[in-house]
Amino acid sequence: MIIRKLHEAGLRSEHAYLAGVASIGLSFLSWMASVKVEQAGVDRADRWGIFVGEWAPTFFCLGLALAQYEHAGADNPLWSDDPRATAPA
Repeated sequence: MIIRKLHEAGLRSEHAYLAGVASIGLSFLSWMASVKVEQAGVDRADRWGIFVGEWAPTFFCLGLALAQYEHAGADNPLWSDDPRATAPA
């Protein structure tokens, strides 16, 4: 249901994959910025990098789910709201 709503809102698998790649870059940039700007040291920079880096798998998983939805189509029983739905015979 969530994947269907995201797809209806205009989010496509390519967008989620791009967000995953961007979050990897953002993870590196946040680590660099924290090392250079904050006086808290490398430990805090590592925490920032890891925090942002954990977004990437979520975006990639959303991309996979959206790609499966796009490939299977909305008529596929897998994406039906009714959990008892079965494939047409």
